[in-house]
Amino acid sequence: MKISAIASMYMCAVFALLSFFAAWKSFTALERLIDAAEREMASGYGWFWMFLGTVALVFGVLSWAIAKGKFGPVDEAE
Repeated sequence: MKISAIASMYMCAVFALLSFFAAWKSFTALERLIDAAEREMASGYGWFWMFLGTVALVFGVLSWAIAKGKFGPVDEAE
């Protein structure tokens, strides 16, 4: 199964938004946590989702660049 660069770009954008939302929810929950261990775990989860969102964003930008032909001519042959 082949995924086009445009479809990959949109899938990366959706995944990045979901990941950044999960990170935001984790970081906003920190102020309500009393236990230091739970606060550290929630912070770790937040940074993990931030990392995943950043990776998805980078791959989305690369997919956009491939679709626009920034790395060379786009080969339309199948």
